[in-house]
Amino acid sequence: MAIIITDECINCDACISECPNNAIYEPDQEWSYSDETELSGTVTTPDGREVDADEENEPISDEFYFIVADKCTECKGFHDEPQCASVCPVDCCVPDENHVETEDALLAKKAWLHGE
Repeated sequence: MAIIITDECINCDACISECPNNAIYEPDQEWSYSDETELSGTVTTPDGREVDADEENEPISDEFYFIVADKCTECKGFHDEPQCASVCPVDCCVPDENHVETEDALLAKKAWLHGE
């Protein structure tokens, strides 16, 4: 399950540097799969979609920090718990019920992102 940042976010910037997958972005910031990952060019996502890893995608939020679910692994393979949630001063980094994934799926996503 990916993590989501709720609208209670105070844009404090504590979470962004903690994410090992570079899945967290500032409000109104475009994002790409290739940002701080091993991905480049046309790639197939773990769920079978073909995407351009270098394409800039529209921001998910223009009001508060956001997490790209396709890049979030809940820190599996890096840490015992999601680091964004552990450092958030207002507890707004919570499980995203719309993106439920098994631990195996999260580890496969980590391998996909980092070329392992």
